[in-house]
Amino acid sequence: MSEQNRYPWRERMTILGDVEAASFLPWIERHAAKLGLAHAICVGGPGRIELEIAGPAELIDMMEMGCSLGPIDVWVDAIHRAPVAGESG
Repeated sequence: MSEQNRYPWRERMTILGDVEAASFLPWIERHAAKLGLAHAICVGGPGRIELEIAGPAELIDMMEMGCSLGPIDVWVDAIHRAPVAGESG
């Protein structure tokens, strides 16, 4: 995710719920690309998807809203967000 260095705002987004559907990860990839967000997905386990996302805060808000509505075959119970500390140097 080398693109992230060009964005001033980075967050870790954790999506909780019935998110194991095979369609959800590709959906997240497409939605982030449509919004122009740099992203890396890390599946945290059953009922949990974690991703690191970078871009303007307003577009990250839109990504959260999109994920909460998601495709029809997933059910999102909660989304937690936390800023990712910038790299020093």
